[in-house]
Parts: sequence; structure tokens; C-alpha cells
Amino acid sequence: MKIYDCIFLDRDGTINPDPGYISSIENFKFFDYTIPALKNIANLGNRFCIVTNQSGVSRGLIRQDALDNIHNYIEQEFKKFEIPLLNIYTCIDHPDNPSERRKPGPGMFLEAEIDHGLNLMDCLMIGDSYDDMKVGEMLGMDTMLVLTGRGQDTVEHLADYEMPTHIVRDLTQGSEKLCL
Repeated sequence: MKIYDCIFLDRDGTINPDPGYISSIENFKFFDYTIPALKNIANLGNRFCIVTNQSGVSRGLIRQDALDNIHNYIEQEFKKFEIPLLNIYTCIDHPDNPSERRKPGPGMFLEAEIDHGLNLMDCLMIGDSYDDMKVGEMLGMDTMLVLTGRGQDTVEHLADYEMPTHIVRDLTQGSEKLCL
């Protein structure tokens, strides 16, 4: 069992299904296992940040106020279930014109490091994409690839030297692995 300084979570495909651009709160829902799995991990003494690319805003597919409503809902649910969420970091950059904040860039993680006094090398990145694994590896974090969302496709295209610290079916299996 390892307690991390912070566990960074990707959003779409990791904590919730990813049907494409989620443009309203009515279209957002957690995987059934998300809250229980995160609660188990939190009970060990871990805390979380969500780091999410949301280019749908810059593409005109998601309104900023709708994205804010979704993130307010996520924050309320974490609070209701006593899951310590430090912050939700969002990058709305279009992939054709990304800043360092857009994953796999380190910007959102460096902001979190400063905001919360984190040691990124004592953190874990959980996500379903190559970009999630790449940024975690680049910053010296442990990485956990969930096979939900794009995870199955991601694992099939990783080179042997790019393998994450952990590969798990979903957050439930991830929480079991972390609670050992």
C-alpha cells in the first residue's frame, strides 16, 4: 500500500464514460464503480486532482458554462462522498494550437504542484490515453492505465519501454491494486 502526495485523474474514459464531447450535465455520469473505488483509495489517505483536456470548448462544441456545471457537479459528488479533491484543472486549447497546459504538456500538473505544494515524483497519474501516460512518465510519476475509455487501444500501441507502472481493467481493479 502506497500513499501518494496526490493522485491525478483524467476525466473522460477514466472516471466517466466517454461518448465524445459531453456538452451538458445531463450527458455526464460517473462509471458505476468510480465513487466506491475512489472512496477506497481516499480512505488510505490519498487526495486527488482531475486534469482534463476539453478542446470541445475551443471547437465550439461545449459552452464554458456547461463545462463549469459539469465540474461543479463532480466537485459536489466528491465532497458528498468525502473524497478529497484538491482541484479540477482544465485545458480548453485546440489540439492544433496547444499550450504547455494541454496534456501531454506538463502545465496543469505544474500549476497543481505550486497550488498545493506537491512533489510530482511522489504522485500517480491515472488515465486511459497515451498522453496521460506520457505526461506522468515525463514528470517522474507512477502511472496507471485503465483499460476503459481509450485504454485498450492505448495499451495495444505502447512500446515495451513505454509501459505504465500499472495496467488495470478499471478504477475498481486500480483501487484493489493500490490497497494491497
